[in-house]
Amino acid sequence: MGPMMRAQEEEEEGHYLSPPWLIPMLRANYFVPCSIHAGSNKSECNMFCLDCTSDAFCSYCLVNHKNHRVLQIRRSSYHNVVRVNEIQKYIDISCVQTYIINSARIVFLNERPQPRIGKGVTNTCEICFRSLLDSYRFCSLGCKRGIQSLTFSLKGKREREYLGGSESDEATTPTKIRKTCAFNRLMSGLLICTVKSDYFSGDQRCTSSGDESGFNLSPGTPPIYNHRNSSRRKGVPHRAPF
Repeated sequence: MGPMMRAQEEEEEGHYLSPPWLIPMLRANYFVPCSIHAGSNKSECNMFCLDCTSDAFCSYCLVNHKNHRVLQIRRSSYHNVVRVNEIQKYIDISCVQTYIINSARIVFLNERPQPRIGKGVTNTCEICFRSLLDSYRFCSLGCKRGIQSLTFSLKGKREREYLGGSESDEATTPTKIRKTCAFNRLMSGLLICTVKSDYFSGDQRCTSSGDESGFNLSPGTPPIYNHRNSSRRKGVPHRAPF
């Protein structure tokens, strides 16, 4: 594919939710012996060409994909992964949880459902219900594709950044987090308090405006104590006259 055709494809991808090579990449058969170089060492198919969108191939086949966009697929816990610094050049991976494996940040290609959700889990993948951190919605690229309203286009991501948005804006933030933010904004305008103390004097009241003048924390005037009387010694007793 020439540079002009590739630029045209990238321009057209801005109008689609996902690029045409995403589904073939997710469904490709990786880590099987290459049919052409089966007799060579390290001939497992762990490469995918985004321009050809054909099946996976081995490193010896790279000579046939010169000047093409090629991704290397890796393995983690028997699941296919790709490095974040490689895949984020071509698609927007926001809302997908990433992991650090061997000092490299990676993202999983397909869903990884859990047989049982652990106790105390507050956030799960919206597709396969795998436990996630609170700031993410999906555990893999395939799960994000399951929500048709979300886009993988980098053009849409650049537009959000230009408008001052981020990955945590209203369009991509989980519903529970949006509700929490709204609740915090509501509570910031309300101040309900009750002060009961014999040490303070006056009417203790709080205002919703947060003005410090409406909340009197000054203690009352202590009673005047006469130290002269406390230190005065008794006189010598006098005998009553006969």
